[in-house]
Amino acid sequence: MSSRQMQTDVILIGAGIMSATLGSLLKELVPDWKITVFEKLSKAGEESSNEWNNAGTGHAALCELNYTSEKKDGSVDISKAIKINEQFQVSMQFWSYLVNNKLISNPQDFIMPLPHMSLVQGERNVSFLKKRFEAMANNPLFQGMEFSDSPEKLKEWIPLVMEGRNSDEPIAATKIDSGTDVNFGALTRMLFDHLKSKDVEVNYEHSVDDLKRASDGSWELKVKNLHNGSVQRHKAKFVFIGGGGGSLHLLQKSGIPEGRRIGGFPVSGIFMVCKNPDIVAQHHAKVYGKAKVGAPPMSVPHLDTRYIDNKKSLLFGPFAGFSPKFLKTGSMFDLITSVKPNNVMTMLAAGAKEMSLTKYLIQQVMLSKEQRMEELREFIPNAKSEDWDMVVAGQRVQVIKDTEAGGKGTLQFGTEVITAGDGSIAALLGASPGASTAVSVMLEVLKKCFPQHVTEWEAKFKEMIPSYGMSLMDNPELLHDIHVNTAKTLGLDNKLVAVQ
Repeated sequence: MSSRQMQTDVILIGAGIMSATLGSLLKELVPDWKITVFEKLSKAGEESSNEWNNAGTGHAALCELNYTSEKKDGSVDISKAIKINEQFQVSMQFWSYLVNNKLISNPQDFIMPLPHMSLVQGERNVSFLKKRFEAMANNPLFQGMEFSDSPEKLKEWIPLVMEGRNSDEPIAATKIDSGTDVNFGALTRMLFDHLKSKDVEVNYEHSVDDLKRASDGSWELKVKNLHNGSVQRHKAKFVFIGGGGGSLHLLQKSGIPEGRRIGGFPVSGIFMVCKNPDIVAQHHAKVYGKAKVGAPPMSVPHLDTRYIDNKKSLLFGPFAGFSPKFLKTGSMFDLITSVKPNNVMTMLAAGAKEMSLTKYLIQQVMLSKEQRMEELREFIPNAKSEDWDMVVAGQRVQVIKDTEAGGKGTLQFGTEVITAGDGSIAALLGASPGASTAVSVMLEVLKKCFPQHVTEWEAKFKEMIPSYGMSLMDNPELLHDIHVNTAKTLGLDNKLVAVQ
């Protein structure tokens, strides 16, 4: 066992999209800071960021119905959709900056233009979609959105979905051409290649087993080399815990008061993947439907064209599953060991509240392949079992905490950053729309954890993200300019521009 202690400025735990983004931002802001990364697996982007472990949707709230809600007066609240769209625009600007400055190349390997659609059936749902469309269509962020309840028009948009559909039930869809498919695994690997070229030390097959505060306020980490079993001590002024589902245990080990009374509930996903190229060729969009009663919001059914390894594929899902693991490569004891004296009441309250979710997950776990095919046939009436295989997607750990609005043990859907009062450590918890909003989330981490540097960094922030500090919705001309530049830089066939 080595007792030698290694000193660095910043330690990033986990080699996923969040650490890749934070590391890339810091290298632009303070190139001389020493950054060290520890990742349990053998390469970057293998867990939640991997292209087979998430939906690959550039989450911009163009099609996801769970980001818009119907208010009691019947109007549609699009405030969450606006926020998520603005955050995705920030990510696109940073990726464009990286490409323009030749820090990463071949953007077509990680982002492709793809129409985003919402599809609903039934009179009530069609009425909601029309109201949603009317609330969004005049907003500059959602310009170019189309609505149709004409089966003939829908046959043009989504022939595979409409073929063989003989129901008299009303059906409607919205379509917007400025959507994207993002390969977050490929992007993560590109960013880590870039970081290594900037002398960032990336240690694969290294597990952070413990961390504690040193007397000088910095953090001491106990790191195990999974190759040879040796243990090293590493010390840093700032630590970012970006280990996906593994972040909760490390946050608890840190002992910071901000991490108390927080729990996690793991949900896994299963996708159906089409292996028949003739069928894949008939669909070109991400089509999102409505979640079933009791389903968690990230279980909204959707039929997605995907680009993985420069090959077009077709995925349907996700079907929710349950495993007590917090990571795909985690332990069966992850859930039980995350229950601590300070969060047990929060966890119990969530269990009592979320009976419908528990029931839904049990039902989902019990589904046979043929039952999953029946759900797929609600989207593709003529789908044949032999054309589809099942793929187990990544684990997501939903945050459980006490909130003013929801009370004790409220299940959170989204991304949460927990930061120590002195800004010396931050942990990222939660799930979708995580990866799509990574740049905004990491900018918040920088502002919270390095308030003393924010003023001096402001000019660089604006260089990397031209809309920094501004609302794009309120600045349509700036939005147009950003769309033009982003489309050109990222090779999006001017689809972003066409909607202007």
